[in-house]
Amino acid sequence: MSEEPSVFVGGGGADYGDPQRLLLGFGNRHGLIAGATGTGKTVTLQILAEGFSAAGVPVFLSDVKGDLSGLAVAGDPLGKLHTPFMTRAATIGLDLQYRAFPVTFWDLFGQQGHPIRATVAEMGPLLLARLLELTDAQEGVLNVAFRLADEEELPLLDLKDLQALLVFIGENAGAISNRYGLVAPASIGAIQRRLLVLENEGGAGFFGEPALDLADLLLTDADGLGRINMLAADRLMNSPRLYATFLLWLLSELFETLPEVGNPDKPKLVFFFDEAHLLFTDAPKALVQKVEQVARLIRSKGVGVYFITQNPADVPQNILGQLGNRVQHALRAFTAKDRQDLRLAAQTYRDNPAFSTEDAIRDVGTGEAVTSFLERKGIPGIVQRTLIRPPSSQLGPIDPSMRAQLMAASPLAGKYDTVIDRDSAYERLRAREQKAATEAARPDEATPSPAEAGPNGGTETFNRGRRYEGGGAARNGNAAPKPGGRRSDSVSETLAKSFARQFGNKSGQFVAKSGEALVRGVLGSLLRKR
Repeated sequence: MSEEPSVFVGGGGADYGDPQRLLLGFGNRHGLIAGATGTGKTVTLQILAEGFSAAGVPVFLSDVKGDLSGLAVAGDPLGKLHTPFMTRAATIGLDLQYRAFPVTFWDLFGQQGHPIRATVAEMGPLLLARLLELTDAQEGVLNVAFRLADEEELPLLDLKDLQALLVFIGENAGAISNRYGLVAPASIGAIQRRLLVLENEGGAGFFGEPALDLADLLLTDADGLGRINMLAADRLMNSPRLYATFLLWLLSELFETLPEVGNPDKPKLVFFFDEAHLLFTDAPKALVQKVEQVARLIRSKGVGVYFITQNPADVPQNILGQLGNRVQHALRAFTAKDRQDLRLAAQTYRDNPAFSTEDAIRDVGTGEAVTSFLERKGIPGIVQRTLIRPPSSQLGPIDPSMRAQLMAASPLAGKYDTVIDRDSAYERLRAREQKAATEAARPDEATPSPAEAGPNGGTETFNRGRRYEGGGAARNGNAAPKPGGRRSDSVSETLAKSFARQFGNKSGQFVAKSGEALVRGVLGSLLRKR
């Protein structure tokens, strides 16, 4: 019987167990790469990315420290690491061949890779509230803003659209509060300030168009190798909430977009979530529950998610239990808390009678790991001590000139470079304001028609569909027309009245063109559907 397709991870040697392989058929069952700083997690990530790419599986990963770009070039047979690499390869029975892999560079800031963007509407209120660190009350106002944008047909594409909508809500808070509940000016102001902070941190460039086409993450090259999509995250890590929120948004978009595939022979995409603890730090319980649902359901779309973190305890238990493929590098036990975490980590593995799992996790050296991969029928494999294989690509970063050459030769070169600013909420609200200004400046008719005349034969000025100009006195027939025949309404009053009339007519009647309101990412749709 031929061997099942797999990714070779390591093994071999007198003091180690059998060669360890990650079966491609279980690559979408998720995984974990854990270990203390400096124990070899980055190299493990690199060799897994190589293995999936070689099998024709596209990969998405974050280059947190800036040293994974070497995947794009072959290892150096004249380099100082060649001899130790070949020695290890011989030990574990690997025929090491240096080679490069197809890499697509991405960057939210558009400097070290192709720009990557999403619209505000795609991000949705739940993730945006998480990004802006809003309170429950402020998140409620943000939900009102998104609902109002749907009902008033005000597309939210970039931050200036959302900022303009918030100003509009503040100016029409009375009518909006009557429909949706209190919209407090303090909450609007708090959201506006948080948006300003996001702009100052460079996050505004992430919102806009052209938005990311998810099909561009699923490409293979001419030789059938899966493209490795690499997000430049060294600068992005200065804004950890933006980093975590972006990756979670991307994961939810993949879930919504990709079709069900059941149990494929190999994943359609493997997604590596580095610094995974940032996703769960201070996250509300509702958000963690939604992440758990995504992790459980997205494997049916053929997507494998691999969390990378220092300690397995960084990942909630309900999510940790879904991670079937594990590479555990050394954990250091200096404190009582460290020893407790070590003990808990060891308990999540299937015991090997040949050694103590707890001792092995504590004692393995750099480049070694305790591993367990799913076997046939999805059974967790017995834990093994493993020598991790050396990479085929360059270990360490490439120089900027090489990165520029690879970006220029990319199949996506130029596709996302030019920002598109089409008609959206900002432009439509400005158009409404200009229309209101024109109406406010227009003189009233000098002589009212009989239908418009009041009970005293037209001595009052009465605007069809509006209140009397003279207030209560006008209703008694004792007020004279305004000098010059002009209305007293300001631009803002005219706009507010116009909105109040339109909003009153639309209340309770909104039906989206697609048959339902805009879907706000899988986190929003799960809240509605489940």
